[in-house]
Amino acid sequence: MPIPPEAARPATPPVDESILLATLERYWGYRQFRPLQREAIGANLQGRDSVVVLPTGGGKSLCFQMPALVDPSGGVGLVVSPLVSLMKDQVDGLVASGVTAGALNASITPEERRRVYADLDAGRCRLLYVTPERLVGEGGEGFRARLRTWGVRFVAVDEAHCISQWGHEFRPEYRQLAQLREDFPGAGLHAFTATATRRVREDIVAQLALRDPEVLVGSFDRPNLVYRVRTRTGLRDQIRRVLGRHAGEAGIVYCLSRREVESLAEWLEQQGHRARPYHAGLADETRRRHQEEFLQERVDVMVATVAFGMGIDRSNIRFVIHAGSPRSLEHYQQESGRAGRDGLEAECILFYSGADFARWRQMLEQSGELTDTARRLLTGMSRYAAGTRCRHRTLVEYFDQPYGRDACGDACDWCLRELERVDDERVLCQKILSAVARLGQRWGVGHVIDVLRGRATDAVTRARHQALSTFGLLADVPVAELRGYLDQLTEQEVLLRTAGPYPVLHLTDRGVAALKGQADVELYRQPRPLPGQRKSRPAIDPGAWDGVDRELFEALRQCRLEVARARGVPPYVVFHDNTLRDLARRRPTTPEELLQVYGIGARKAEDLGPIVLDVIREHRGEPPDPV
Repeated sequence: MPIPPEAARPATPPVDESILLATLERYWGYRQFRPLQREAIGANLQGRDSVVVLPTGGGKSLCFQMPALVDPSGGVGLVVSPLVSLMKDQVDGLVASGVTAGALNASITPEERRRVYADLDAGRCRLLYVTPERLVGEGGEGFRARLRTWGVRFVAVDEAHCISQWGHEFRPEYRQLAQLREDFPGAGLHAFTATATRRVREDIVAQLALRDPEVLVGSFDRPNLVYRVRTRTGLRDQIRRVLGRHAGEAGIVYCLSRREVESLAEWLEQQGHRARPYHAGLADETRRRHQEEFLQERVDVMVATVAFGMGIDRSNIRFVIHAGSPRSLEHYQQESGRAGRDGLEAECILFYSGADFARWRQMLEQSGELTDTARRLLTGMSRYAAGTRCRHRTLVEYFDQPYGRDACGDACDWCLRELERVDDERVLCQKILSAVARLGQRWGVGHVIDVLRGRATDAVTRARHQALSTFGLLADVPVAELRGYLDQLTEQEVLLRTAGPYPVLHLTDRGVAALKGQADVELYRQPRPLPGQRKSRPAIDPGAWDGVDRELFEALRQCRLEVARARGVPPYVVFHDNTLRDLARRRPTTPEELLQVYGIGARKAEDLGPIVLDVIREHRGEPPDPV
């Protein structure tokens, strides 16, 4: 039943801006908000519902963490997240910064659960993280009743794209979260995600019964990421080249199947890389151990299916490789976005084949998930892979935002002019279109390629297609290259690939004109292999390393690693790389100077300051501070 507007909780009296900035500096060590953070915090404090879409690394968590600290009305900020590992990391980070927070999920011990309940009963806990299953699964009604006794001030639904059937990670239990509106009619309701098209945002508003929500959408562009797409030829050699450009750096390799994950991780370890596999078929304990090894920087490369990634907060991931195409651009944006969270340059490279999309259609059909929405998402991904224009612009416009300029200039393979335009592309196009036409426009990509390459398969001979004049017309063109041309012609709407379980190729009106030589097309071939060393390119902040003492930075990294391992938390919970860079630039020598460093608030200065200052003194050749 709809909730009347008057059921909304009253707005908090306006919080002075100086209080917000002082809180930001004290607990997070930052001196200014990132784009849209202040607006999201304001909507919460004003009692308005909201939908907040910020890219990976955009600081979504602060948008719901700060209101719980500055609102004097009390109560609990409830954070709903499907990611148990992220809950732990965020709670550890909050506690390290001096904030009382807790999580209730199946992974915590009975002692930890008793401690969280005690904090809630005593009114000490400001933020509580729970899974959606905890709220709406078995026993959820009793738990929600307990929540009412603690007083829920607001509800933040993280990874909110999971609510929408139009999104890329639809989860049925997320639909049931609408129950929260009835259980807590006076609480503000806030949806957070990194990827949501306009249609998905509208669905989130409807499904959560949000009341006149503030909708805040940040830029989907990640200018520090360099996007590349390559047709998949010799995958292991292609991956070897990428890792050669990122020796000793952290990265993720995404594969489509568990078998591919296992095989590739084993091969990488044989090649001397610190790599681990991760997929849903591994034992829970093995998955947990591998993820912790990666987050704690004991492992450099994680080879994984899409089971790995949401909530991964390691900031210094320098590359993300897709060994096969994801099923949607939403998936690709989120997975590739795990690179370069520190704002420095990172590489995102997709190795794909047209067969990837046929494979996805088959898997989705077998699972009963091949809906019109799933087909639309696959089409969007296919067009990106075969696209011949700026990758940044393509991604931003897919999410319904204007890019603001024609191209990125130097942050994708297209703008770096790494793609090679085909000689005599009109003639090549006519040969391909002629084959489609002579086949009666009744066959799919694989059959067209077999005919053009002169392969007398059973299907070809049964249909007597070896007698066609186009049979063997492009016998010297590799299969992967031919698939790339067909994808490009489809992306340029010269060819149309029909929907359904057995898609076939048709000529469009533009395709008929191109066959007659009356319309121009552009075709690009597989580029030359990329060099083993990456070209230097400025990061999003050109001065990010200006004045940084690199040796001190490495000493601080080692110190951070030792502290993290001693405390059983990931290194980024101790300090982000940006903080280490600022330390190595400023080289503070007193507690007062330490508080001027980016990312160091009062609690961390008190807790970790003496350790950090000793590292700096030792680097300068000075004796440690006497105890």
